[in-house]
Amino acid sequence: MMGPLQLAWKYVFFHKAKSLILIACIVLTTILPVAVKLLVWQFDQKIVARAASTPSIVGAKGSSLDLVLSALYFKQGAADPVPYSEVERARGDGLATAIPLHCRFTAMGYPVVGTSLEYFGYRGLEAVDGSLFVSLGDCVVGHKVAEMLSVGVGDRLISDRDNVLDLAGQSPLKLNVAGVLGASRTPDDWAVFVDLKTAWVIQGLGHGHQDLNKESVDSPVLMSNESGEIIANRGVVSYIEITDENIDSFHFHGDTSEFPVTAVLVAAHGFKEETILQGRYESSESEVQFVRPEIVVRDLMTIVFQVNRFFNANAILIAGSTAMLMVLVVLLSLRLRKREMETMFRLGCSKGTIAWLQIGEMGIIFGFSMVFVFMGCGWVWMVSGDIVEGLLVNAR
Repeated sequence: MMGPLQLAWKYVFFHKAKSLILIACIVLTTILPVAVKLLVWQFDQKIVARAASTPSIVGAKGSSLDLVLSALYFKQGAADPVPYSEVERARGDGLATAIPLHCRFTAMGYPVVGTSLEYFGYRGLEAVDGSLFVSLGDCVVGHKVAEMLSVGVGDRLISDRDNVLDLAGQSPLKLNVAGVLGASRTPDDWAVFVDLKTAWVIQGLGHGHQDLNKESVDSPVLMSNESGEIIANRGVVSYIEITDENIDSFHFHGDTSEFPVTAVLVAAHGFKEETILQGRYESSESEVQFVRPEIVVRDLMTIVFQVNRFFNANAILIAGSTAMLMVLVVLLSLRLRKREMETMFRLGCSKGTIAWLQIGEMGIIFGFSMVFVFMGCGWVWMVSGDIVEGLLVNAR
């Protein structure tokens, strides 16, 4: 038995090009569908786990999927805003804990999430360096943001313009990094968290400027200062950074209960309380909806798995085509090696030995192929989490 295997090994090693081509065909045909299955499974695990950790979401009526993506993955512009009064409404009667989310802007390309301190306890997030935001203008960066931008406590991040073509619009705001969150392997690693009021300042609903009461009558920024009513022109200086010296000058114009939030995370204190809340929103005529993210995500994954069936069928057809191609290659090889086989038979090799020689050659090629397949699948398994996380983050 060792003789045919040794001859088979010598033959496979001598004909390197042919052997490598056959190995590549088997590896690619096998590893691609396996890798897709691993990625789909990892995607299902991550997206369902994120949704399952969020009992309910309140937001503007429309696409429930867009609302879920906005609340779970901080997708800008995915959902229409609702007034802040909806947060208070969800908290009404003490039925639930309501956490506002404002996901409209970015800082250095990463989403700026306006929220409350309750969010960090809700997601189990802690600052491994510094602290959570405590003042207007403070921000807490996710683990990946700190890593990619090389920022830490005391550094500054500048919010991006909502419209880069509107040079006369709202100026970017410098954010003070108060803390860095620990790694959670969730979209929270890729976000910049600020207080809700800071998000409203970025939007231009609040601002700070020089104290006009301290300006002289002939100041160029004053248009009128009669009867205690001060009217300033566009020359007044608005602050683009919130510091201890100017924080008292920041203020908001209008009713804050009407200021926008993109979603409200609602954690009811029990099943009964959640049912009562859902009934309120379903019977309401307001433009607000109450959704359960896990149901929405599972409906999405049902579609994904249905589409995946076509890929599975395609993989089976490709595997069959590859198998027939390999059979054709082997048959052609036997035909070309006919005189070689005849010579071996005349030298005393039995037909069984010659058959074992062919089986050995294919076994060695198949064995090497399986080694590469297992190595490739192991690598895909190790990086699939990062790949899926990147896909979900880039979906913004």
